[in-house]
Amino acid sequence: MSNHSKHILTIRLSAMGDIAMAVPVINTLAKTHPDLNITILTKPQFKVLFDFIPVVNVVCAEVKTQHKGLSGLYQLSRELKSLNLTEVADLHNVLRSKILGLFLFLQGLKIKKINKGRAEKKALVRTRRKIIKPLKTTIERYADVYRKLDIDIDTNRLELLQKQDLDASVKQDLDFNPSKKQLGIAPFAAHDGKVYPADLMQEVIKNLAKNTALNIYLFGGGKLEMSRLHNWAKPFENVFCIAGRYDFKTELCLISNLDAMLSMDSGNGHLAAMFGVKVFTIWGQTHPYAGFAPLGQTQKEQILPDRTIFPLLPTSIYGNKQVDGYQNVMRSIEPQEVVDKVSHFLLS
Repeated sequence: MSNHSKHILTIRLSAMGDIAMAVPVINTLAKTHPDLNITILTKPQFKVLFDFIPVVNVVCAEVKTQHKGLSGLYQLSRELKSLNLTEVADLHNVLRSKILGLFLFLQGLKIKKINKGRAEKKALVRTRRKIIKPLKTTIERYADVYRKLDIDIDTNRLELLQKQDLDASVKQDLDFNPSKKQLGIAPFAAHDGKVYPADLMQEVIKNLAKNTALNIYLFGGGKLEMSRLHNWAKPFENVFCIAGRYDFKTELCLISNLDAMLSMDSGNGHLAAMFGVKVFTIWGQTHPYAGFAPLGQTQKEQILPDRTIFPLLPTSIYGNKQVDGYQNVMRSIEPQEVVDKVSHFLLS
């Protein structure tokens, strides 16, 4: 079968960071296989991530309403089949995508799923007989799914998204001066085990803000985060709280114009990486060896706790599991270490 007759459905419903990691892979497919028809199935709030790849079609799964439960997934499978799909790349491989995949398989579609490497990830985070070694990256695992569908993809030459034009009103609002360096900071994550302590992060922001040749943008979501970021930004003329200020697409356009992003092991780092922005990450209970480091990141940009003090690290793949005595692992990372790494890159 030639690519011209292939119409591939890619399933990745959540989370934001995982979808952001898929974007460069899908962009590369679109660029290197122009005869391939590509449809993405994701949740409505993540559709905007694919607006930057105009040749792909996006279908939104309404998993809380019409596509809820078995009957909803069956209805969704019928809607998808009407698109004349030929095969399915399941980049999620959870119960919902497996059930949907089964319905599509029964309708004659070829299905391939991501191998998440659960056993080796478990060996990485267990407290006894740990096997500390770098595992296959999530991006490589995504590419493997397409390879199983006989579609070549070179992960050494991924096509990143281009820098986006930033609206003039946004530039004015943020005092966006191209002669300055632009730094994003995303200090939160879904789980506490991945969040650098608030007092230390404030110290990082305060020290970085001393440099007037630097604009700093604080990213986050939710009312509590927005309030906290607003208070952190208030004392400084060159620090701006972005949370709740613009729509998601405008935030993405701003991220594409950054010189660097400082984030936790979280989605914002991957949003920046898909535009080729340099990303620095602070790690806590999790570890880059699990395969979730931002695309293009080297060890130099990874800021990790001291394993001589905390030898059981990493203790979690997603940051949602705690080990007694390991609640404060991130306090072994001095704010000055973070400041020095970011400053050296931006201002040297």
